[in-house]
Formats: sequence, structure tokens, C-alpha cells
Amino acid sequence: MPSSPPNPQLAKRYISYTVDDIARLFGIHRHTVREWIKRGLPVIDKQRPLLVQGADLAEFLRKRRDARKQSCAPGQLFCLRCRVPREPAGWQVVYRPLTATQGTLNGLCGTCSARMCRRVSLAKLTAAAGNLAITTTQAGEHIDECPTPIVNRDFKEG
Repeated sequence: MPSSPPNPQLAKRYISYTVDDIARLFGIHRHTVREWIKRGLPVIDKQRPLLVQGADLAEFLRKRRDARKQSCAPGQLFCLRCRVPREPAGWQVVYRPLTATQGTLNGLCGTCSARMCRRVSLAKLTAAAGNLAITTTQAGEHIDECPTPIVNRDFKEG
């Protein structure tokens, strides 16, 4: 089973695929492809071997992916255990910069206490955070960012 959903861009628009071709292309079982056909993936005709146009396959996968997307409202992060957007416990989040312009908001779910996250650009940080209390981490606050990592090190110097 693939770890991520099938990428619609792998399907070439002007190529016809058999069920086995699609299964090989995405690394899935051919029964999964047959299930997609039952759920609305259009085939060229009903004769064997079943052929699917690449453009139809890509469109089917895009619609399937877009139907599963869940947008986070301001003040919400995506809970990795509940699999839905929720407010973090205590309205507390930590902003961890990844690049100069982007980072992640991390917190704990108020329902299940699991990890929550949301990727956000620095320009849209205040709009995405809503009324959450944001703590920003600085470089060197994580053990892997220290020049000489020591397990018992106190990062609060001074």
C-alpha cells in the first residue's frame, strides 16, 4: 500500500492505460483500480481489456483528492490523530520557522492530546493563527540545531 495518495500528474493525458498499467504506475493492487472503476472512473468501452484514458484518470484522481481536503479555519490546526481541523488545547501554539518565509504551527489537540500542525507562510501567520497565543522558537532551541548537542543542555541561557 502506498504511503501517500496517487499523484494525478503521473498519468499522461494521451495514453490509454489498462488496469494492470494503472496498478503498476501507482504501486497499488489491480483490485483497487477496479474499485475506482466501480466508483466512477470512466473506461473507454466495456470490452476487455478495460482501457482508461490518461486524462480521465488524472481528473478522477484530482476530484477524489479535492473531495478529501479539509481546510483549517483561522485558529485551527490539523489533528493528526482525529484527522480533522480543531482548536489546540489552551489556545497555545509554537511557530517553528522552516525557511525565511515559511514555517509550521504546532500544538496539542484539545480533544485527544495528539500532535497538531499547520504549514503557514510568515506573511499570513497572524491571519491563520486567529486568536491563538503564538510562541516562536529561535535557532538553537532544538538539539539538532545546536553546534554541540548535549542531551542535558539547558537551552534557556542567561
